[in-house]
Amino acid sequence: MAAPSFLLLLLLLLTTTFLQLSSSSPLHAHPLKTRLFDFKQTMDPPDSPTTFFEVARPVKVPREPPCSSALILQHDFGYTYGQPPVEAQYAPPHDCPSADWTTIVLEWSATSKGRQFDRIFGVWLGGVEILRSCTAEPRPNGIFWKVQKDITRFSSLLKQNQTLSVHLANIVDKTYTGVYHVNVTIHFYAEEGVGKRLGLGSVLDSPADLILPISRSPPLNDGYWFLVQNSTDVQQKQFSIPRNVYRAVLEVFVSYHSNDEFWYTNPPDEYIQENNLSNVPGNGAFREVVVSLDQRVVGAVWPFTVIYTGGVNPLLWRPITGIGSFDLPSYEIEITPFLGEILDKENHTLEFSVTNALNVWYIDANLHLWIDGGLKKTKCKLLSYDAPPARHSILSNFKGLDGIFNTSASRYIAATGRVKTSYGKINVHTIQRFGYRNWMKFSNTGSAQTVRQRIKTDSGVYFTLPSDDLYSIQLIRNYPLYLYTNLQNQINESYTDITRVSLGFNENSFRGEESGFSSSSLRNTQDATGYMAVQGNLVKSGLGRTKEVYRYESNQGCYFRNVSSGNYTILYDYSSPLCSSRLPL
Repeated sequence: MAAPSFLLLLLLLLTTTFLQLSSSSPLHAHPLKTRLFDFKQTMDPPDSPTTFFEVARPVKVPREPPCSSALILQHDFGYTYGQPPVEAQYAPPHDCPSADWTTIVLEWSATSKGRQFDRIFGVWLGGVEILRSCTAEPRPNGIFWKVQKDITRFSSLLKQNQTLSVHLANIVDKTYTGVYHVNVTIHFYAEEGVGKRLGLGSVLDSPADLILPISRSPPLNDGYWFLVQNSTDVQQKQFSIPRNVYRAVLEVFVSYHSNDEFWYTNPPDEYIQENNLSNVPGNGAFREVVVSLDQRVVGAVWPFTVIYTGGVNPLLWRPITGIGSFDLPSYEIEITPFLGEILDKENHTLEFSVTNALNVWYIDANLHLWIDGGLKKTKCKLLSYDAPPARHSILSNFKGLDGIFNTSASRYIAATGRVKTSYGKINVHTIQRFGYRNWMKFSNTGSAQTVRQRIKTDSGVYFTLPSDDLYSIQLIRNYPLYLYTNLQNQINESYTDITRVSLGFNENSFRGEESGFSSSSLRNTQDATGYMAVQGNLVKSGLGRTKEVYRYESNQGCYFRNVSSGNYTILYDYSSPLCSSRLPL
């Protein structure tokens, strides 16, 4: 579970009290000052297990049932800290009419009972990450949760025998009793007899022909992810690609932990130094994952602020978990303009760093490659490139432990290239634009903190095809965040922790050409309030209420859900496949 480790006074008060608990910190999804509370009295568990869930649009599958559903891995994750990932062998299904599956769904289901922290985990197939997630925190009478994810884009991997790996570092002892009982299943859906679209545009929109893992290689006593531990730490992986590749997309997975779990609440170092504070995460509130190819910046990730299932006030996320906590988003970087630099059968290097990072960030990537079967070698040339450093500023105004900090940042990265393929010449232009603002206030002698933050990203890829048609891919994301925490009634080891959180994940996407395109819009907002009256390690009373409104609309279908919970109980839950113009008021 999470404590509001960003509250400075709380850190000072609890450093000694929870020293024993924090000694196992590398295990936690947010470990530095994470505390494991006993929830008593008004939060007594029900007789039946609690089902946790993240609000998400159901995976769209064909009407017919799957042609194959294969249980790939079944494992009880007890004491797995410091051990290699658990492995299982995967083989393509034989009971489907062909390997041309229309949809493939990964299903993770798990149960647990007892007392346990939330744990970050990953699922890899042949070293390629297909799911980054966080566990739910168990209760004495048990919990259950399930994650379903469309993994059709990994179909080229699933046509061959592979090793499926899961890393979930867990501890089981007299204090931490929760064992995670896990099933990993893959469902395959056959083609429905609909003819495939012809043309280069549809090929660009199809799954990649080859996917390379940009991750650590076994043997490992951890996950396949790289660990970025500070702002100067650069993690890298060498790779080589076939000479007839005509498109390349890097998919990046990111999660942040320990001192940087709440990076968006970290004050500047000058505030920490002038107040002579110790054991307080700093480096300010701006973070950026920078991706370089042979020491040239080719893209960046400004990540969504995922709050794990024990974060801030654990009662807020029971049973509705934080946006992205069960299926952390991945981020795409188009590197097709740079193919001319790497189509030589030589080894090249992808590098990952995090601006202002503190320990620790988990980062890896998958390199999706499209291969031209009509040529032995494609020819590519970088025509233009522009990637100035990010602009970043902080305005500070504080006296003692109270003050206000305004942080802003912006960046853009653009490149244009030309690829000669068996289809003809393709020009591709890529651009990433980023904007960031964070307003932070400390009051009540540092015991209250308010954060208002907004991250905006706009990425576009524009292919000029041999027919002179334009095939476009554009993704615009907006991440608003509001966070308020206040410690009151502080007497010895007793205090009241008051929390308000508002999270948003908003996305507009467009892909296709004039003859056929798809567009979609997502508005996903959570509002949560709560308090905990804490004495030592015991929550004597508490409340967590969360409301979430999820609205997805596209020219291929819609989904709406409005759900609210309070202390493990669903207060109301309405969902509909209707688009907004047809929804009831």
